[in-house]
Amino acid sequence: MQIRVLGCSGSIAAGCKTTSFLLDETVLIDAGTGVGELTLDELQRVDHILVTHSHLHHVLSIGLLADSLIRRRTAAGRPPVLVHALPETLKALREHIFNGVIWPDFSKLPSPANPVLAFSAVAVGQVLALGPYRIEVLPAAHTVPAVGYAVLGAAPDAGAWVFTGDTGPNAALWDRLAKLRVGALVIETAFRNDEHALAHVSQHLCPAELQRELARLHTPAQVFITHIKPGEMDTVMSEIGAIGSRHHISALVSGQVMRWD
Repeated sequence: MQIRVLGCSGSIAAGCKTTSFLLDETVLIDAGTGVGELTLDELQRVDHILVTHSHLHHVLSIGLLADSLIRRRTAAGRPPVLVHALPETLKALREHIFNGVIWPDFSKLPSPANPVLAFSAVAVGQVLALGPYRIEVLPAAHTVPAVGYAVLGAAPDAGAWVFTGDTGPNAALWDRLAKLRVGALVIETAFRNDEHALAHVSQHLCPAELQRELARLHTPAQVFITHIKPGEMDTVMSEIGAIGSRHHISALVSGQVMRWD
């Protein structure tokens, strides 16, 4: 299996695309502006979109993907792309994006009987079976209902690829990860230490909070930092480097491919 990093920035600027990961060819995890890196043929192969939460920079490409695929996918007789998310997130998508005002309701187009999108509710702790993949829904702590995801290894001793989603301090996550072998951990650090008050109120992490969170992960792991704002990479990673850690920590990079069995 492999994860392709389509976007991993907290916002946009030249060279910065917001959060989206592609699992092999068929599963998107979040759908930020990074989805625009895919060709039409690559978009056509996507069957599932796993959404962490309703904030715009994680969902804005869902509707654009649907618009790009509506002719090709229906002409090929393909089933709708399934959007998986918490019920509260699906409700937000229906009411605030796919409402006919911000964007057409592609769960009813080109026809209610044959739409290009369909919605599927998930719950924390659920393990989704999506083709050959087993993906666990993890708890997150954010300003809106949110989750993370763990792509479980195919072999019993294979480590999981874990994405926290957007989250502040999150004891429930570490309780779960203590029982799960972690192969790679993708965790956000959205703010610098001097913005700790903003990180707290927006339920994100800064390097000092990241240090406290990672101390809860007792087994050394490969840790990748995501969701850094444009222009803040050097400062945030310097502050993270100064904390010291038993984990191997590096910044996630757009275009990076992460492989594991």
